[in-house]
Amino acid sequence: MDKRWLIAGALALIVLIVTGVILVLWASSNLTLPGEGCVAVVKVEGEIATSGTSGGLFGGGTTGSDDIAELAKEADERSDVKGVMFEINSPGGSVVASREIYESIKNVKKPKVAYFREVAASGGYYVSMGTDYIVSNPDAITGSIGVISTNQELVGLFEKLGINETAITTGPHKDMGSPARPMTEEEKQIIKDIIGEMYAEFKGVVLESRGSRLDMSQFDKMTDGRVVTGRQALKAGLVDALGNKQDAVNKAGNLAGLGDDPKVCDIEKPKTFFEEMFGAVGQGFGRVLAGATNTGGWKFGYR
Repeated sequence: MDKRWLIAGALALIVLIVTGVILVLWASSNLTLPGEGCVAVVKVEGEIATSGTSGGLFGGGTTGSDDIAELAKEADERSDVKGVMFEINSPGGSVVASREIYESIKNVKKPKVAYFREVAASGGYYVSMGTDYIVSNPDAITGSIGVISTNQELVGLFEKLGINETAITTGPHKDMGSPARPMTEEEKQIIKDIIGEMYAEFKGVVLESRGSRLDMSQFDKMTDGRVVTGRQALKAGLVDALGNKQDAVNKAGNLAGLGDDPKVCDIEKPKTFFEEMFGAVGQGFGRVLAGATNTGGWKFGYR
């Protein structure tokens, strides 16, 4: 046989082997072939908390800040992902968890777009400050820039039930927030100072993120805790455009150089069999147990 045919056959075999290796690597580790890429969609749904719970029969779930941080990191590290669209549908929640999600989104180096679907209020709005561009449904409820702290006082109920609680403390404010006694004016001021500090931080993040896009005369009116529609938010500069989910995906695609109607890849935390079957039931019992064992204390939230 002619040596030239042997050489040609060997080269063809090498090409086939190399092509096979590339395809295997691409399938197993999301290696991006030239001209390909996708926009990752990460959902931020439900009340924001540090630990997430699945929704179901007994109510909606919560968005865990750790879960969103992992998903954001995955989107940033995957080579096939060129841009990220964060779909937000949340009324807010924990101050700490909202800030953690905001920071994890801000740390994503790829182009980022937020989409407000139905509700992106308070903490739900806060987390969007980590993105580059915000698209809101015209009828979405957003805004609610502010902080709330709640505590239950049950003195009257305790008296009717004949319950008497005695607290021995190391200081006059150690049992501050106990449902067994009214708050003093000094204690109310302590809480006001705390939420004032959190409120200033919230406003500062919005001012830093939105910058010159804000209409300051409108913004000042909307920092009293009120909710607004997507249309009103656009006038104040709280969002960049009105549209639907596809518009947000298209914007992320354009920012990432993929153009309109890019390929979409959903990134979400996989649920185990037991989470699918018992997540909602466990969540319901967990809330009942928390209510039964809670003896007071303060809850601070972007809600």
